[in-house]
Amino acid sequence: MLIIKSKQLNWVMFFLLGIGYFSVMSHLEINYFLKSFIVIMPMQVVAIIYVTYLRWSRR
Repeated sequence: MLIIKSKQLNWVMFFLLGIGYFSVMSHLEINYFLKSFIVIMPMQVVAIIYVTYLRWSRR
């Protein structure tokens, strides 16, 4: 029986999420500036959440 550990499951989920995100962004037919803005926005949100989490976990 195949046992999937939590870390492996996280890597698989992030990999599938990345493939799906890349596929959706590749098929968008909008202005190049807006497309680049939409691509960068989730990374900025994740960075803000991460920094906020680090700040709150120190207290």
